[in-house]
Amino acid sequence: MRKPRDIDAELKALAEKAKQLKERRVLQLGELVIGTGADSIDAETLADALLVIAETNDPAKLEAWRKRGEAFFQSKGGKAGKGAQRQPDRARENDSSAAQA
Repeated sequence: MRKPRDIDAELKALAEKAKQLKERRVLQLGELVIGTGADSIDAETLADALLVIAETNDPAKLEAWRKRGEAFFQSKGGKAGKGAQRQPDRARENDSSAAQA
């Protein structure tokens, strides 16, 4: 006789896996923002730039941006997260003003 499936447990496991994947994606996007230096840009400007990219239908522009992004990752050795150790410009300004006091 076959063992009955525990659908609730399977759904719970799938929901947990989906949550983990979403968290991982959010973390990777944050690392990308920091790695590119875009963390020094205010959120409104960054959001607008991303909206422009998302709304772009010109294949030539998209391809040019893709190639530039690919070159960025190759120059980082495939690790965009390396830039995460970089201090944001605002933090550096605070450090320098504290050193002067």
